Amino acid sequence: MAKPNFRFTHYDLKELRAGTTIEVTLNGVNNVRLMNAVNYQRFTELLDFKYMGGVAKKSPIRMTLPESAHWHLIVDMEGHAALAESSVKMLPAAPQQAQRKAS
Repeated sequence: MAKPNFRFTHYDLKELRAGTTIEVTLNGVNNVRLMNAVNYQRFTELLDFKYMGGVAKKSPIRMTLPESAHWHLIVDMEGHAALAESSVKMLPAAPQQAQRKAS
């Protein structure tokens, strides 16, 4: 099976709820790509895929999940000199505030 021809680090984030924020810390400029399970499968098969993110020029960066799903994060060096060291932290979704009715 073919694989992307550049080095990358894969984080399997498992099932996460919409609104969860992902914080990625890098020690250099790299691409950060957040994708659901279907798009990760397409990425590994060298097919067109969709993702959130792009070139991370500063660290840390934060992305908020738009929907509840099984998520994957890729940090890769495509177009850059080297693969950055990276770490990922999940910040839980803020609890919804109770709405108050005007009297």
